Amino acid sequence: MSKRRHLRKDPRDFTGGGIFGLPRTHRSTGNKDFDERIEALVKDWACDSSNELIQELIVTALKMGKDCLPDGDLKLYNRALKEMRYASRVFGPYNDERKISIFGSARTKPDEAEFKAAEAFAKKMQESGFMSITGAGPGIMEAAQAGSGRNNSFGLNIRLPFEQSANPTIDGDEKLVNFNYFFTRKLAFVKESDAIAAFPGGFGTMDELFEVLTLIQTGKAQVVPIVLVDAEGGTYWKTWLQFVKDHLFRLGLISEEDFHLFKRTSNLDEAVEEITSFYQNFHSYRYVGKSVVLRLQHEVTPELLKVLNEEYLDLLMEGEYEKCEALPEEADEPHLKALPRIICTKKRGLAGRFRQVIDVINTF
Repeated sequence: MSKRRHLRKDPRDFTGGGIFGLPRTHRSTGNKDFDERIEALVKDWACDSSNELIQELIVTALKMGKDCLPDGDLKLYNRALKEMRYASRVFGPYNDERKISIFGSARTKPDEAEFKAAEAFAKKMQESGFMSITGAGPGIMEAAQAGSGRNNSFGLNIRLPFEQSANPTIDGDEKLVNFNYFFTRKLAFVKESDAIAAFPGGFGTMDELFEVLTLIQTGKAQVVPIVLVDAEGGTYWKTWLQFVKDHLFRLGLISEEDFHLFKRTSNLDEAVEEITSFYQNFHSYRYVGKSVVLRLQHEVTPELLKVLNEEYLDLLMEGEYEKCEALPEEADEPHLKALPRIICTKKRGLAGRFRQVIDVINTF
């Protein structure tokens, strides 16, 4: 596999700190002799700083064998782990590249307005420095793949008995990953994306969009920009949004702030601007204990802190928004050490309100 960059050892943390927050504790088989044999094996295999985690993976596999799990379960877990490993290897060399996942129907025809809009949008995103990730199939996926170009896109194909096969743009490319399970495929979509765009689609598109919204709303995934794109004159997402307002919001099933998590538009330039402006100053964030550290691309100004402390204290459990340096807990992300930072004790959840904070940061 050719590489634009070296594969980094530190993980891409799409959880906002949840990955790093997991304890690195080595679990025992309950048999000292087996534990020592596993430790020696992993040490000989030279897994470096990941030794304890690799040992734990082996212990878990051995325990599944001891549990006498059905072959069907073991095949599922084994295949899922293989798929996740391979996807990580494919994306690894491109960790430093911004990427956008583009969802939409496999049934959209090349002469339809939505197909042309998806192709034009992906081209604009490629020109703005984003690589595209699609489901690798026909329809909207093929349009986006063509717009982004083979060298600037990934394909996450799902094996189906009908309808889905890799489109000509990505077929045979080293950045094409074939999945047997939707859940491992959806993990890759969310894990590797810095933005999401959804074009009109069926059950699969709805599933992917609601999955992303749920993960972000519940704090299980980082806040990223999400655009819902209709072709000019189209009403698909306009109708969807009306349903969400009339039924989910009216009944109190979602909050008013949740509408800040996405933007509906039929203007492609507006969709591109929604995504690119999200990273105008804001870079990323990570939870460290009770605090959240926001990494910025420009220096933190007194004026920015003043606005945050006057208008967004409701997001905090205590204290204020303050300027800080990289924390010791962030040492496993050395490539981000030099970025300016703001630290605060943000309440968990409230993702829509937090998105507003990011929007404010991007005005400075």
